[in-house]
Amino acid sequence: MAVNDLFRQALSDAGIPTSQAELEKAWAAEAAAAGSNLSNTSAYSPFWRILTALVTKPVLWLLDFTADTVLPNFFVKTAHGQWLDTLAWAVDVERKPATTAEGRLLFSRVEAVGELEIPAGTPVTSPAIAGQVFEVRTLEPTLLVDGQLQVSVPARATQPGSAFNLAPGYYAVLPTPVPGITAVVNPDGWLTRPGADEELDEQLRLRIRNQFTAVNQYHTDAVYRAMISAFPGVAIDGVYFDHSAPRGPGSANAYVLFEAGASADSYLQQINAHIREGGNHGHGDDLQVLPLPEKPVEVDLDLWPQAHLQQAQREALAQEVEQFIRTAFRENQAAAYRPTLTRPQARFSFSRLTEELHEQFAGIESLRFSQVDLLCGLEIPRLAALRVVVHA
Repeated sequence: MAVNDLFRQALSDAGIPTSQAELEKAWAAEAAAAGSNLSNTSAYSPFWRILTALVTKPVLWLLDFTADTVLPNFFVKTAHGQWLDTLAWAVDVERKPATTAEGRLLFSRVEAVGELEIPAGTPVTSPAIAGQVFEVRTLEPTLLVDGQLQVSVPARATQPGSAFNLAPGYYAVLPTPVPGITAVVNPDGWLTRPGADEELDEQLRLRIRNQFTAVNQYHTDAVYRAMISAFPGVAIDGVYFDHSAPRGPGSANAYVLFEAGASADSYLQQINAHIREGGNHGHGDDLQVLPLPEKPVEVDLDLWPQAHLQQAQREALAQEVEQFIRTAFRENQAAAYRPTLTRPQARFSFSRLTEELHEQFAGIESLRFSQVDLLCGLEIPRLAALRVVVHA
């Protein structure tokens, strides 16, 4: 039964008429109890039509509003939007706003002769991913001095959102050439501040639920999870604990799942400083926040397109299939793709990925992965290599 139907049933169980027929029956009973002698209650009666229009329909509107909006938004499980924000405020939690990705790009030139300035605001884009191009811009003018071939330049995404947290190698297109610059790329660990979307209802709901177990005098997992997930770019279901006393009695590790390419070391300094140096840890506790270990994997795919596809269509299909797989491995967040994502402490099924590829792309005749399922512990699989071979 749908949630709204449950609330509607609750009204009905309380003896409140919830349909037009029940309301009209109740009006008739009230009229008779009041001594009314009116007997023309047919659907063609002008009086009854006016009564329905002026009384019954507004009551139905109120009942619909109560069952579909008011009652569901009284509870954390079913509330949405501003209603959920109010419930979060009641437990001292606020929805996290959207943030803009920041990082460093590596610009290169062929000859290290003379000085070369890279202007502030220089745009660098990704190739099209599911039809969308992502752009970052340099934040300050940077000088390549004589004898220097490469320079690291700070950059920021043009819009807030987690979709700009692309894996290394994606930002490599200069739409406006910079004289003397031959290449640009976002290297490993390029992100210094991951971008984030405005917190979704489901993520906020999880943090509200966690807050009920975090309000205590002891530093439990829930308390630390609440602290860590309050930082932008950290999902509450992306925090994992290791209680095996890695540094002796009283010690534990908290592992955070970051986007591919995030410079987790610099970003985690803020979180560790908040917990370890800001006094936000239990007496005798030794909690250290670390990036989730990565498990490099190589993926090989044999792809047979539909026979009627032209060469250009086959090449485009192969590129889209590759991006879909990279999305599953968290290298991008293409809005058009919704594959099952890799997760720690879980099985990643290639048979499921095969099914999702068939559902997404009608041009696939057949495909076959060479790998078996990935059984993940406290680690996240990352693509070390992806090879897509297209067969005739």
